[in-house]
Amino acid sequence: MDSLFTDITLEAFLEPVLLSLRVSIIAFLVVFILGTFVGRWMVDRSFQGQSIVETFIMLPLVLPPTVVGFLLIVIFGNNSFIGEWNTWIFNQPVIFTWYAAVIASTVVAFPLMYQSAKAGFQNIDRDIEEAAKVDGAGGFQTFLYISIPLASKALIAGGILSFARALGEFGATLMFAGNIPGVTQTVPTAIYIALDSGRMTLAWMWVITIVVISFVMLFFARSKHPSR
Repeated sequence: MDSLFTDITLEAFLEPVLLSLRVSIIAFLVVFILGTFVGRWMVDRSFQGQSIVETFIMLPLVLPPTVVGFLLIVIFGNNSFIGEWNTWIFNQPVIFTWYAAVIASTVVAFPLMYQSAKAGFQNIDRDIEEAAKVDGAGGFQTFLYISIPLASKALIAGGILSFARALGEFGATLMFAGNIPGVTQTVPTAIYIALDSGRMTLAWMWVITIVVISFVMLFFARSKHPSR
């Protein structure tokens, strides 16, 4: 049994895990804030082309990860305006950095948060919000102290699902951020490389780690929306 772990160091095991957690936490914070505000804004608005906008928002859920990665490379590449601007500001391209992993995870996780937030805000009794406004609460105060607490279960569930999705992101991250050990190698890409190189024990360790984390997240999410 000991021979199975002779070529495995704690640092080699923890590097992808810690990077994955860092990427997922940052992506979670971004999608939770943006998804909450955009979901609320879309509930309160009705405009021509709204269905097209929402289709674009949800598109990363159905697009192949390689397509998402390709589009991110085009958008943030050195030949694009955004890529040139980013290189000028930060003196380096975003591609093949851990920031690219954050962007890829954010893009694929955002639709889950948006959909949950929108559903949560749609289920709020508008009379309660109007009563708060009659009592003198402003629009932002009503949103912060009335709407968010009433939609909290949906927001928490959406946030947890988004975190789990960001944690498991592979295809877009591999294309956009690459697989540089200690720099951009997340757990999903590390598992792929370990399996390809025959390091099954290390692959199993990462698989078990990400399964446990994902199970806990999903279990907690289901506890917020128990089946009737």
